[in-house]
Amino acid sequence: MNFDYAFAWSIIPDLLRGLVVTIQVVVLGFLLAVLVGLILAITQGSKFVAVRRLTKAYLSFFRNTPLMVQLYVLFFAFPLAGITLPAISTGVIGLGLYYGTYIADAFRGAIDGIPAGQWDAAKALDFDTSTTWQRIVLPQTIKPMLPILGNYLIGMFKETPLLAVITIPELFQAAKQVAGMTYRYNEPYTLMALMFLAISIPTSLLFKYLERRSHV
Repeated sequence: MNFDYAFAWSIIPDLLRGLVVTIQVVVLGFLLAVLVGLILAITQGSKFVAVRRLTKAYLSFFRNTPLMVQLYVLFFAFPLAGITLPAISTGVIGLGLYYGTYIADAFRGAIDGIPAGQWDAAKALDFDTSTTWQRIVLPQTIKPMLPILGNYLIGMFKETPLLAVITIPELFQAAKQVAGMTYRYNEPYTLMALMFLAISIPTSLLFKYLERRSHV
């Protein structure tokens, strides 16, 4: 159970390479999730029944199946249909599609919270749909969503060990490889936990700061 500080120091470069991959996949996946969530929030309120039903089916599928299964399908089943994606792209898409279903609810709640009078005022001013969303709706939805988005971003970092199943060399996979080659487990997994904390805590503080700024 001894902790070898010299050994721990020597494996930091290997873990940092995994950390860079983790940050890359999570940030891109988060941006995709926000975009998907916004689209789903809008289509949930569509006047077309078929669009609402397709949205409901999408939400039901992604919320009721594990993320790991979705990653397996994207990475191992899709090539059987002739669709092959690089591992990192698969991870980004998998995280984005999965978390987008939950961010959609946050968007929908924020959109529903906008007073009806503001929609009526936009119509009275002859704003088109694009202008209404860009200048009135979206600026007001972002503020209440900041703490929710921060929680989901941190949650995505916690989910990244699942990406090891599709061979993405993220932080957990890097720690696992070091442990497998050296038969030392305390150092790589302890450093991995510290690195996750080094990401999660500043991320949480950043979103709290942005939330406070939005109320100024």
